[in-house]
Amino acid sequence: MRKHLLPLAGALALLITPLCHADGASISIGQPGFYGRLDIGGYPPPQLIYSQPVLVQGAPYGGPPMYVYAPPKHVRHWDRYCRQYGACGMPVYFVQERWYREVYAPRYRYDGGRHRHHDDDDDD
Repeated sequence: MRKHLLPLAGALALLITPLCHADGASISIGQPGFYGRLDIGGYPPPQLIYSQPVLVQGAPYGGPPMYVYAPPKHVRHWDRYCRQYGACGMPVYFVQERWYREVYAPRYRYDGGRHRHHDDDDDD
């Protein structure tokens, strides 16, 4: 009986482990460890790692490019990591760490997590 419980216990551990890590903690823009998609509208032009967007799985995409702040390993091996960012098949510009830390994150925090586009209007 004990032999049969061991594989079952292993399978249960695999099912439960993701639930243990999903404790509601999150990392916000500007905090150490944040990597992800950035909304560039209304911010100064980003400093980019590559001048041309990177595209994995060249599916037709007619939308605007995505701006992403990612660790160097993810940038170098984008084909392995694009799924984590929901960006496979989209043109992606990678922003430089210095621009993210010195321009984007401080302004994002100052704006309270929201930014204004030049055409926003408070009269609505």
